[in-house]
Amino acid sequence: DDSHATGFMGKNGRGTPEECGVEEGVDVITSTYGKALGGAGGGFIAGHQEIIDLLRERSRTYLFSNNIPPVVAATSLFAIRYIEAHPELRDTLWENVRYFRAKMQEAGFTVPESVHPIVPIMIGDAVKTQSMSRAIFERGIYVVGFSYPVVPEGKARIRVQISAEHTREDLDRATAAFVEARDKSA
Repeated sequence: DDSHATGFMGKNGRGTPEECGVEEGVDVITSTYGKALGGAGGGFIAGHQEIIDLLRERSRTYLFSNNIPPVVAATSLFAIRYIEAHPELRDTLWENVRYFRAKMQEAGFTVPESVHPIVPIMIGDAVKTQSMSRAIFERGIYVVGFSYPVVPEGKARIRVQISAEHTREDLDRATAAFVEARDKSA
């Protein structure tokens, strides 16, 4: 499942196989039309024609479900073409990710090492995580708190999704909201 990499990982945004240099060795890719492809519902499976034909013939979920609406397909296709035509957006995204991670670390937050636009801010305590998530949301910043059983017990975190469209001011405001929420819950 390449849902968290399609559109922004790899030199051309083709996901994990491109990022790792193994595109020729991957037979099937599954992903979503959400995330970098515009946030629409649904997903897809891509692969060699023989594999796709077999899935169409044998997959009960394919046989007994509805197709995605044409507008979703058209929008997702547009998003793919847009991403391919604008590599500078990925550059801006990664600059924003580095900037936000650094600001949060400077503010004293634990930010695990990763190379991804979804940035987890480790809080630990589930109750504090939910309280902080709510306080940050009240300050106009949309974040999602995760705790057990979604993540291991004691590893609660607030997930922040960074975008190429965020400005430095947006990221500074988000950092300030985290600091205020943390200090309020202390």
